[in-house]
Amino acid sequence: MQSRQPLQRGNLQERTGALQGMMGKNSVGAQWGKISLRELGSALGGRQISGSPDTIIGGLSTDTRSITPGQMFLALRGENYDGHNFLKEAVNAGAAGIIVEAENNRYQELSVNNMPIITVSSTLEALGDLASWWREQWGKRVIAITGSNGKTTTKEMAASILSLKEHTMRSPGNFNNLVGLPLTILSLKQEHRTAVLEMGMNRVGEIARLTQIAKPDIGLITNVARAHLEGLGDLQGVAEAKGELLAEMSEDSTAILNGDDEKTMGLASKFRGPVITFGLGKINRVRAVDIRRVGDHAQAFTVCINDKNVPVTINLPGIHNVFNALGGAAIASCMSVQRELISRGLEEFQGAKGRFQVIPLSGDIIIIDDTYNSNPSSLMAALQALKDVKSSGLVIGLGEMLELGKESSKHHVDAGDLVARMGVRYLVVLGEHGPEIIEGARKAGMDRKQIHLAATLTEMTDALKGNIRDGDTVLLKGSRRMALDKVVAALEKHFGLHRGKKHAL
Repeated sequence: MQSRQPLQRGNLQERTGALQGMMGKNSVGAQWGKISLRELGSALGGRQISGSPDTIIGGLSTDTRSITPGQMFLALRGENYDGHNFLKEAVNAGAAGIIVEAENNRYQELSVNNMPIITVSSTLEALGDLASWWREQWGKRVIAITGSNGKTTTKEMAASILSLKEHTMRSPGNFNNLVGLPLTILSLKQEHRTAVLEMGMNRVGEIARLTQIAKPDIGLITNVARAHLEGLGDLQGVAEAKGELLAEMSEDSTAILNGDDEKTMGLASKFRGPVITFGLGKINRVRAVDIRRVGDHAQAFTVCINDKNVPVTINLPGIHNVFNALGGAAIASCMSVQRELISRGLEEFQGAKGRFQVIPLSGDIIIIDDTYNSNPSSLMAALQALKDVKSSGLVIGLGEMLELGKESSKHHVDAGDLVARMGVRYLVVLGEHGPEIIEGARKAGMDRKQIHLAATLTEMTDALKGNIRDGDTVLLKGSRRMALDKVVAALEKHFGLHRGKKHAL
């Protein structure tokens, strides 16, 4: 990850003021297809090297594989790639121009044809600055959601509710970092009334920068748990990093916090504006009561919002999903959404891919795809939720949990212990810390014959194929880089979907 400096608000505000004058009193905000090269360069804080300043720009792309004619290509640099190596490919694909770092001279041969070129000191910083300006020009409500676990599901639940009220934009997939969040903001259109953005991080300073870019009106923290410890040190480091959202938010905005999470509530002092809490405790403004199981997988409960009751049913098991629903309901309550829309939006939500997604296969086999990510607390939540799923047998495939730093070995031993105590019939593990998972399972009494250490995804798949029986429930979970979604796909192909259907709880 590239080193970065905090957003210089003063400089950006000066450029915004100049741009507003440049765009005229009748401007309706930034819009692709109407913004000129001159205006774009000013918003980026860059220097125009060539091209007509009146050239109209149709969009922005950071990927030559998906660029369309009329878009500017912005050359990002990462740990394993450099967009400056693909400038000619961008031009050949129809790019209207390029945005590059001034110290990289590969653009010079393109300037001879008067190709629109803007240079900046850092393309990553420039992307954030442009998105920050775009957000100000758009000028409507932004909701930011962060936390160690549940932020994507909470985001999708909130968007499911809000979209019933107004045109709502949500972060797609994992567009929650210093590249994805700005690109999401730059896709905002005037018809959007609300944006629900997810903020992720793995080191200090990232949430602060994302908050400076997005300028949220509402900021929610789902929880603080042991994740990304490699970059943050310990649980307190995680809390401080999440607290950057509150420290950077305006006092005119509203903070929504998990009132049952001690570490999260410890951050409240960082915020100068109003705070709303959600949870199960009576002190919370938004809370759930009368939680009960409905059928095999769903849950019903009552959401109390300022002593007004909202009956809710969600098609997801596990108490952690009750908290996710409460977060979505709390956001909706801040926006005066009608109670019937809160209830309907949560009931219509069908889950997010790779996050406890249920896939019914032939032979009454159920695959639970929780492969998007894993850390100690999310694994515990997934295993707890399995208690609500009926099956004749339980099979688990675990990939290692990454970015846990010096505590990694301990957490993997603990994971094995948890799995063994679930009464699992068969366990397959993959990754460098797989032996530690096995150690924990063995100490908890699991027979070595019930455990397989796989060296590859293919070996993990084959081991599962040979040990899954009709009626089994199979959980696949690991950090994203373990790519266990490929195992899920292979098992789907091998066993076949039940009645050709695939759904999420």
